[in-house]
Amino acid sequence: MKVAVVGATGMVGQIMLKVLEERNLNVTELIPVASEKSVGKKVLFKGKEYEIVSMQDAIDMKPQIALFSAGGETSKQYAPKFAEVGTTVIDNSSAWRMEADKKLVVPEINASELTKEDKIIANPNCSTIQLVMVLNPLHKKYGLKRVIVSTYQSVTGTGKNAVDQLNAEIKGETPTMVYPYPIFKNALPHCDVFADDNYTKEEIKLMKEPKKIMGDDSFNLTATAVRVPVQGGHSESVNIEFNNDFDLDEIRTLLAATPGVVVLDDIENKIYPMPLEAEGKDEVFVGRIRRDFSNPKTLNLWIVADNLRKGAATNAVQIAEYLVANDLV
Repeated sequence: MKVAVVGATGMVGQIMLKVLEERNLNVTELIPVASEKSVGKKVLFKGKEYEIVSMQDAIDMKPQIALFSAGGETSKQYAPKFAEVGTTVIDNSSAWRMEADKKLVVPEINASELTKEDKIIANPNCSTIQLVMVLNPLHKKYGLKRVIVSTYQSVTGTGKNAVDQLNAEIKGETPTMVYPYPIFKNALPHCDVFADDNYTKEEIKLMKEPKKIMGDDSFNLTATAVRVPVQGGHSESVNIEFNNDFDLDEIRTLLAATPGVVVLDDIENKIYPMPLEAEGKDEVFVGRIRRDFSNPKTLNLWIVADNLRKGAATNAVQIAEYLVANDLV
């Protein structure tokens, strides 16, 4: 099993290597790929050094699977070239997510839709993944009518330079500015770029992607995405209006039984999800589960996950695991 990791030196690429080491995918040959300036450098994987190769060299090696985390433009240019030589590409950028002929996959929800013909598979947005992991079982049981989500997103979602900005500000140094304003002691209602309708691209992803993943556009969803001075996980405050009424204990039981979801909802002992506790973990954590008394059949809850793991690298590796286990590569 030859597996290429495209963007191997980046923040998500590094986590992909870490997750590949930890999980069950039988990687017999790793092909790390990065920009031309990194070609020839080494990465360590399972105790062995692998030399970073160019994109064309990786294509010529015809890996069975290529995990992409190198940005949308790179993916648009090179993912089809990998696909042409028979490689199945699992892409972490937004390049293919809303293309009608490309699957947008969270394995716990819709991996069963995948076939051998799917040579470019889209990995959803990090905030979307943790949201749908909770929404999907609730939708099946009660029927979603309307969802309002407000995010509190880690600087790791922007990348290493954003982490560097935050850490420099914490130390009182003059940072290289990635954000238009300081992020330390601040909150920026500005994730990604603004579209013509005054929503950011991050908010648009959150509003569109869940419907494609869940295969249902019968419900409404709106979002506000906020960047906060946190390193290590995204949080979401979610208000959910259902078509049918619910019982809170039943909600907790249903979510606790959902693979990949952990319920942390013990208010008496001050137990609830926090990014500090979610960092480095693959599960999606949910708590603060309570009825919204301002509106019938409506629920409030709080979702937290490590955006670099389940929100990116782990979800991609889980897709690869599914493909291998079901002989789809």
